[in-house]
Amino acid sequence: MNILITGASRGIGRGAADALSAAGHQVLGTSTRGGEALLAADFADPAAAARCWARAIERLGRVDVLVNNAGVFEAVADTADEAEWQAAWARTLQVNLQASADLSRLAIAHFREHGGGRIVNVASRAAYRGDSPQHWHYAASKAAMVAVTKTIARGYAAENILAFAVTPGFTVTEMTAEYLASRGGEKILADIPLGRVASAAEVGETIRWLATDAPASATGSVIDVNGASYVR
Repeated sequence: MNILITGASRGIGRGAADALSAAGHQVLGTSTRGGEALLAADFADPAAAARCWARAIERLGRVDVLVNNAGVFEAVADTADEAEWQAAWARTLQVNLQASADLSRLAIAHFREHGGGRIVNVASRAAYRGDSPQHWHYAASKAAMVAVTKTIARGYAAENILAFAVTPGFTVTEMTAEYLASRGGEKILADIPLGRVASAAEVGETIRWLATDAPASATGSVIDVNGASYVR
């Protein structure tokens, strides 16, 4: 299979790319600045999704699976001034939600020409349990991502276009390792019955399964990977 993964330079995206590549699939990733084997795509730019998709088709010829993983997790206080508040919401919704929706729409049109395909959206447990008072916008973007996933699943299953989501909790990545090693990490671990945070490889393996092996009847499913820190 040919698979496009956004935000594949590190963390969960890298974990998914490694798992899928090891399984023999052709993987093309993106990052904000690009790099070796990575397309450059800054999804804060509303035009980036269309450019990214066009370049992916040029490179791969056909895409069988789209993994929407790129996202931002940036705080804004509820006491911020109006301009800062509005800018934070606009950026987070653009990167986390709008770009994923834009790519999904392009993927669906492409899948219709090729007999179907799969979309895997990387959301967050925040979609269901919320997040900190500094991250209203992040939780909202991930909740909307789950809703988009379910809408695609219901709307396009008859055309063999399947959609899934994964909702990780706190995950070990390059960005979180230092915080986990600090006293802040103790609070995080106390909230996880499993006693540890998920690894990027664990989330990546879940994405691999959804992208390639999950049965068609599971379309619309949302898989939690959070050590039982939030159960539905």
